[in-house]
Amino acid sequence: MVADLLVAVAAAGSAGVVYLAAAARVVKQYERGVLFRLGRVSGDVRTPGLNLIIPFVDRLQKVNLQIVTLPVPAQEGITRDNVTVRVDAVVYFRVVDAESALVKVEDYKFAVSQMAQTSLRSIIGKSDLDDLLSDREKLNQGLELMIDSPAVGWGIQVDRVEIKDVSLPDTMKRSMARQAEADRERRARIINADAELQASKKLAEAAQQMAETPTALQLRLLQTVMAVAAEKNSTLVLPIPVELLHFLERGGRPSPPDRDRDRGQDRDGDRDRDQEQDRGPSPGHTDGGPQLPVTGTGSAPQVPVIDTGGPPRTPVTGTGSTPRVP
Repeated sequence: MVADLLVAVAAAGSAGVVYLAAAARVVKQYERGVLFRLGRVSGDVRTPGLNLIIPFVDRLQKVNLQIVTLPVPAQEGITRDNVTVRVDAVVYFRVVDAESALVKVEDYKFAVSQMAQTSLRSIIGKSDLDDLLSDREKLNQGLELMIDSPAVGWGIQVDRVEIKDVSLPDTMKRSMARQAEADRERRARIINADAELQASKKLAEAAQQMAETPTALQLRLLQTVMAVAAEKNSTLVLPIPVELLHFLERGGRPSPPDRDRDRGQDRDGDRDRDQEQDRGPSPGHTDGGPQLPVTGTGSAPQVPVIDTGGPPRTPVTGTGSTPRVP
């Protein structure tokens, strides 16, 4: 009798242990449990800890509430300014409503991934290349809003969306490199020109100051000589006084009295030539031949003797109306 009672108690205890083992469910701190009784949601969401269910009747499904990092595959698209690019991103999201994540969507991770890909293509088509490269924060916010809008109904909250990389064609990379190089060269020339302008202003002020104090120029010359002599080189420096250069420069130019005298002589020569032209041709001058000198008294001019190869002759002058030609 007692043995049968003990066997029954042991059997009941074993059945209770088995029942507890089948009915006990442990929900972790970062999880929430949704109880399905005969296929329908029953009760509230189970909190972390030990939870008992009816074996073979209830089914407890756990949902992870941790932030999920979901990489978005690279999407190829054409920007608004007709440039082909490949852009990939990453999405950070988490479940805020376990019941909606299980009931309203079949696989919430796959749904978020597909929504992120389509939203990324849409962002590429609406943006310019410069926006993709420089204004990523604005694009991230727009992409997050596009993904989060439908995900709210699934019990999903999108925390952050980041564009990882923008791949450009090689030709576009070379074009951008040339553009950047030209821009840097332009800025370098502007800076150099500005420096030259400032230096010229300072030099002009220094020149005015040295012009008022000639001794300062001599001191500056001595400082330059000392700077050159400090270096270990074979440079030979011969300082020349500035006054000597001024003297040589003044000596190379004609003085004002000399210039006035030369101008007066030129004017006298021009006046003599004008008077000769007014008087006309002199006696003995014929067109087409040289002018012959004529000397004599009265109306008989003296005719020069022309040498014909014989003995020398003396010119004879006459007093009649016609000259005698030797």
